[in-house]
Amino acid sequence: MPVRKDKEGKLEGVDAVIDKDFASAILGKEIGASTLLMATAVEGVYLNFNTPGQELLSELKVEDAQRYLEVGHFPPGSMGPKIEAALNFLEEGGAKAVICSVNDIANALEGKSGTSITL
Repeated sequence: MPVRKDKEGKLEGVDAVIDKDFASAILGKEIGASTLLMATAVEGVYLNFNTPGQELLSELKVEDAQRYLEVGHFPPGSMGPKIEAALNFLEEGGAKAVICSVNDIANALEGKSGTSITL
């Protein structure tokens, strides 16, 4: 819950929007996690998503993820925040970020499904 100090120095709740992907990346860094997993409604990260030429990326390097993000493959209201959170996590010392279907987490952690993003 987001809070701030009032005039007396007491904490009070405030209305705010917290991005779960960025919050997860920060939490992962703070606890020293080596892997950040973000479960979503799709199998993983796609290029040309929702087009006849869509392509699932099972592995993705940071530099490629940054390039694809810059050219608009990962929109802000969709995969963009997950990619940005993954990049932040990896830049802060994480070893791997995984984006996968909520129904396939175990396989994704073993590298059998989803998208693994690494340095």
